[in-house]
Amino acid sequence: MSHPLPRLRDIAPDLLRLPRWRVAVSLLLPAAFITGYVAAATWGVWPLAVLAAAGLMFVTYGSTSHDLVHGSLGLPRRWNDLLLTLIEAVTFRSGRAYKLAHRHHHARYPHADDVEGAAAHASWWRALLVGPVYVPQLWLWAMRHHPTDRRRLLMEAALTISLAAALVAAAAVWRTPWPAAYLLLCVAGAWVFPFALAYLPYTPDGDGPLGQTRRVRGRVARVIAFEHLYHLEHHLYPGVPHHHWPELARRLDPHLDRAGVPAVRVGR
Repeated sequence: MSHPLPRLRDIAPDLLRLPRWRVAVSLLLPAAFITGYVAAATWGVWPLAVLAAAGLMFVTYGSTSHDLVHGSLGLPRRWNDLLLTLIEAVTFRSGRAYKLAHRHHHARYPHADDVEGAAAHASWWRALLVGPVYVPQLWLWAMRHHPTDRRRLLMEAALTISLAAALVAAAAVWRTPWPAAYLLLCVAGAWVFPFALAYLPYTPDGDGPLGQTRRVRGRVARVIAFEHLYHLEHHLYPGVPHHHWPELARRLDPHLDRAGVPAVRVGR
């Protein structure tokens, strides 16, 4: 599937920018979901608490943290990296490991040394089985391949372990399940990442960059994925923040049609 695509500055230079209010909302969403979880769990409304924890996992790894990894929120680098560390830490993950592994993924997919996208080469059940080791695996890979970042990686690991220990201690002292349940929900929630973010969107044996990532369309898919189904578009133009992915896809569709890229449609 060889076909010249337009340069980003020709098709969507405006999509690189975000108004300050949208940046602020992105950064505040994790805190809002944590607050919602604590409130619902404290009141004993566990279905809402679980939904809040799921929302937190979605807006961190898939939205806010992802934009921070790419620096697409337009923040100074120091603040960008600090916020990435803090937001990922509250979900017991390493922001630096995520950044290193994800940028390597963009540079190396679909090669065998792409640790983040490895599940794309596996069967669906293997993609699910590797879920429990996925987050530690990214951290160990970063430690091994990025020695200059080891101090930061160790600091982030210590931060997440300390937070986990504090929550377990709080559950014991306060005799309430919600702190430990929050820890378990966050850890369990990360287990779906290899399946949802590598196995489902990618076709690593496809013909070239346009054939190695699925082009997903359809109203039902958009609702199910909360407008986060544009993996192909993101790989083509990784600097565009997630807020503008639907518009980027709309502008790219005529070019992808001419290139013969098939669309997987879920709903019209």
